[in-house]
Order: sequence, then structure tokens, then C-alpha cells
Amino acid sequence: MVSNAPARLTVLSGPSGVGKGTVVAEVRRRHPDVWVSVSATTRRPRPGEVDGVHYHFVEPAEFDRLIATDGLLEWAEYAGNRYGTPMAPVRERLAAGSPALLEIELQGARQVRARAPEAQLVFLAPPSWAELVSRLAGRGSEPAAVQEARLAIAQAELDAAGEFDVVVVNDDVARAADELVGLLTAPSPGLVPGE
Repeated sequence: MVSNAPARLTVLSGPSGVGKGTVVAEVRRRHPDVWVSVSATTRRPRPGEVDGVHYHFVEPAEFDRLIATDGLLEWAEYAGNRYGTPMAPVRERLAAGSPALLEIELQGARQVRARAPEAQLVFLAPPSWAELVSRLAGRGSEPAAVQEARLAIAQAELDAAGEFDVVVVNDDVARAADELVGLLTAPSPGLVPGE
């Protein structure tokens, strides 16, 4: 990716069911030169997942070591497993002058904002609340109480959009992916290229 813009850390987040993974997969397909951080996790690999590609699968003791040595940019626990962004690969990428993309949950995005205020936070939003409800309901035959809890969390996540620098609406995956790549390479506000 050729750009005069300084290297920039960009974080993509948004509510569950909005299609973060789908948009990032499209970014990788359409723009293979874009680097996407691979998270570390303590959960076991699912069938077809490859260590170092989908996640860095680590033992809980190794995850503890990463936390203790400040080796994670952010981390959180979900459903009894921990997930986090290894710091070293992100630093190496930015030091080489190339943009870095993280796809993480809201809690992680808030941690990145606190630790790296210069990072660009991008919120991926659904085209409408009805569309998000449809996506979340279409995930399986869950009991009504589980669906209601998911929707309450999604509403709280949507309410956090104002904490982000940019909102990208996922009304078309290819367009959203291209917009995200444009944000990765855009000059930081207040920075003059070449300075």
C-alpha cells in the first residue's frame, strides 16, 4: 500500500451481528496488502481454524504472561475465554510505516483509546435497527430470553457509536470494505503529510 500518510492504527468495532468479520474478510480479499492483527485467545481452536491465521491459540499461563509483561494492547474475557491483541506485531507494523487494522469488541476499543489516543476508532453500524435485529435473530433457534439479552447488548453497543471517530454503515460489504481501506490510508487529522 503506497501512501504518504503516516502509519496509523485503526480499530474496527461495532455491535454483535453487524458483520465486522465479513467486512474484514472482504478487506483481505479486495486489498490483500492490508495488514490485519491476529488476536491471541485461550480458547481451543474450532475445526478448520489455523493457529497464527485465525487466532494465536495460547495456554492460560502464556496469556497471563502477556498481561504481566504489558504484551497486550487490549484484552477481555468472553464466555470463559480470554482474547487480546498482541502488542509487538502492531508496534512492528507501525514502525515499518504501514497501517495496522484491529477488529475487536467495544470493550477492547475503549482500552485502545485509553492506551493509544492517536488510534482511529471506526464504528461499523448496521443500515437500520431492524436489519440488526434480523441478523441477530437469524443466528439460530435461541430461546426468546437469550435473543432479548443479545438485543439489549446490541442496543448498548449501538449507543456507543458517539465514542468513535468515524461511523461506517455496513449496507454493502464491498463498499464498507473500500471505505475502511480509505480510512486506513487517510492522513490523520491535524497532520500534514511530509512533516
